[in-house]
Amino acid sequence: MTTAVSKRLHGKTILITGASSGIGRSTAFEFARSCPQDLKLILTARRIDYLREIAAEIVKEIGNGVKVLPVQLDISNPDDVRTLVARLPAEFKQVDVLVNNAGLVKGVAKSPEILEEDINVMFATNVNGLINMTQAILPNMLKLNNGAGSGDIINIGSIAGREPYVGGGIYCATKAAVRSFTESMRKELISTRIRIICIDPGQVETDFSVVRFYGDKDKAKAVYAQVTQNHQERNNDLTLTV
Repeated sequence: MTTAVSKRLHGKTILITGASSGIGRSTAFEFARSCPQDLKLILTARRIDYLREIAAEIVKEIGNGVKVLPVQLDISNPDDVRTLVARLPAEFKQVDVLVNNAGLVKGVAKSPEILEEDINVMFATNVNGLINMTQAILPNMLKLNNGAGSGDIINIGSIAGREPYVGGGIYCATKAAVRSFTESMRKELISTRIRIICIDPGQVETDFSVVRFYGDKDKAKAVYAQVTQNHQERNNDLTLTV
């Protein structure tokens, strides 16, 4: 059965950053399941082997109606982002939906003990990377419809950008920056046909906390120890409403 979402996505090209795990991975599957015919997915992340596995899983489940292109990309590297569109095959160059999902958190230190390297990597990934990716993709969106533009930019923020918490000062600041950038861009593009969306998830159990605790899986798991199973299931159940 053809759904309204399937009709909206038919023929579209979708680019997802941070697609190798967590929310990015689930988003890729949700798009594919919502539109199993004539859809193109560009999955980007640093871990190209993970992306290739996900691409194979999507094709196995959905079939060849969805074309999946895995692309190795370090969102924190401006040169890597700047050259991305030029490196894409011709049929994938016009991106219709950009999902700025890539992000991370490092450490739980409080001021004045936050490591400079952690500050730099969080801003380079969560803020600079998101902005650079948007600026790489947006120009082509603006050229469509005789300059009226067309497309969707979806920024994955966090509830932490609205409600800061102890030990998360830098991460919370980066997500507040994402929210502000999104609102500013929405006002700038209000006269175009480009939609700007910000989604602020709550607690979702992924590899996210493993990165925060520098690979310590026991500490990462403890973060979710008091979360009920129903709560976890609700947060991991992505319903596509684009």
